[in-house]
Amino acid sequence: MKVLMLNGSPRANGNTSVALHEMEKIFTQEGIETEILHVGNKDVRGCIACGKCAADGKCVFDDLVNETAPRFEACDGLVVGSPVYYASANATLVAFLTRLFYSTHFSKTMKVGAAVVAARRGGLSATFDELNKFFTISGMPVASGQYWNSIHGAAPGEAAQDEEGLQGMRTLARNMIFLMRGIALAKEKYGLPEKEPFQRTNFIR
Repeated sequence: MKVLMLNGSPRANGNTSVALHEMEKIFTQEGIETEILHVGNKDVRGCIACGKCAADGKCVFDDLVNETAPRFEACDGLVVGSPVYYASANATLVAFLTRLFYSTHFSKTMKVGAAVVAARRGGLSATFDELNKFFTISGMPVASGQYWNSIHGAAPGEAAQDEEGLQGMRTLARNMIFLMRGIALAKEKYGLPEKEPFQRTNFIR
C-alpha cells in the first residue's frame, strides 16, 4: 500500500513537515510505502477554466500538477498538509489541489484522504474544512484522528513540542491505515460501490 503526502508549506522543514513526518513514522512501522512531495514552495498557478483537460486528460499547464497525477492515481491514501494563512490554506497548495483534482479523470473513489493543518494559534478548523472538501467531492473517505487534525507551533519546528498534536498525527496515521486495509479487503470481497450516471442539475436554465 502507498500513501502520497503533500507538504503545502513554503518551508520544507516547518511545522507542517513535523506533522507529516510524525505520521510517516507510523506508516513506515506498518509497512506502508510513503512519499512526501513538497508543493508549497513551487510556482503553481491557478486553474483558468479553459476546459482543455477534458480533451487532453491532463492540465494544459505542464508542471508539478501533471507530474503528480500518476502518483495520485497509484496511491491508496492522500495526506494533504498546510499551514494556516488568514484562516485558510496556503494559496499555492489550493491552486495545486484545484488543478490536480479537476484535471485528473481517474476514479478517486475509496482512496482515503486526510487533511493536516499547522498554525501558531487560530484558523485551524476553517483550513481543515477547506481541505476536506477536495476529498468529499471525489468519493474519498476522510480519515479522522482523536481531534481535528491539527498541530500548533510558531517558529519552524516548534510543533515538535506539541505533544497532543503529535499524538493526534500518530492516531490519524493508524486510523488511516485501518481504513485503507479495510477498504482493500472490502474491494476484494464486494467490489466498489455501484455508481449511478451523474445527474447534473443547473439552477438557471
